[in-house]
Amino acid sequence: MLELSKIRVGKPSLKQLLVGGLGSVIGVAGFIVTVAVYVVETLIRPKKIVSFADLYKISPFELELPAEAVTFPASNSDHMVNGWYIPYPGATTTILVCPGYRSGMADVLGMCAHLWKAGHNVLVFEYYGHGQEVGKPVTLGYREINDFMGAVAYAKERAPHARLGVIAYSMGAAVAIMCSAHCQDVEAIVADSSFATHWSVIDYNVHRVLHLPAAPFTWVADYLLWWRAGYRFDQVAPLRDIGKIAPRPILIIHGGKDSLVDPRDAPLLYEAAGEPKELWIVPEADHCGAYFADRRAYVSRVLSFFEEHLKKSRPRLQLVEGEGTGAMLPRPAERAEEITGLSEAS
Repeated sequence: MLELSKIRVGKPSLKQLLVGGLGSVIGVAGFIVTVAVYVVETLIRPKKIVSFADLYKISPFELELPAEAVTFPASNSDHMVNGWYIPYPGATTTILVCPGYRSGMADVLGMCAHLWKAGHNVLVFEYYGHGQEVGKPVTLGYREINDFMGAVAYAKERAPHARLGVIAYSMGAAVAIMCSAHCQDVEAIVADSSFATHWSVIDYNVHRVLHLPAAPFTWVADYLLWWRAGYRFDQVAPLRDIGKIAPRPILIIHGGKDSLVDPRDAPLLYEAAGEPKELWIVPEADHCGAYFADRRAYVSRVLSFFEEHLKKSRPRLQLVEGEGTGAMLPRPAERAEEITGLSEAS
């Protein structure tokens, strides 16, 4: 019978330790790079619509909305953006409705119907590559600002004297915050489920899936994103811009059980915003789920927000001194090209 006490275990040599250590390092590095590549490719790769549910969604026809299918050019880009324009007779306001990452116009059509019935013109659009139209790689709010600014220009062209509000979701809300900070045409914003920064939303999802610190994976992904899509995470940061929206009002909505955007991002955005501002956390709601948690309360709050800040309040004028007379004249609205570092198409 073999006696275990007589078995000698030799000490590993320095060479064995080095080889083993090097293999471990290569394995860990390979795992980090693999995850980073997956993150970037999943983020930017266009998604083809293949399922029955995606192809045959509800349309304005089912809701008896007098919608026109429209296209308009994106600002500083060479593609066209798809939308529905729903005019309301005699309306003095227009609301832009902006879906989120890889979401289409039909996903937010219910809210569009409520806004239209409340007496607003409505322009709902989908970001290029995120809805039915699939083309060049998408980004998470970097190139999409061009689509938003194109929508602003189109809305002002259709109803030049109408006051402009925005309700936007997820990535669309992040884009709306960044653009509205530099575009005085937008006078009231509802931001539902926006992330605070590009970093924060990637960190949150990597940590949620892997249950590991996100830092090494997101650091590598940041460099890969620059190589693949031409931008870095820190170039998309609503948290940096939201303070420039004041004194225009903003309503921030977020679900307390959001599984895609960290619920802690909403209080960060609220603290960084200037007055007037509102924060509404719906504890039981998941991502963009506040509407579905209580449809009546959601619609009432949004409509009341636009009623108070667009229909009842007086238009805001930025004034500058007139030449030679000391008179005060309206300042021209800022345009898309003044959104520094973001408006150039890659």
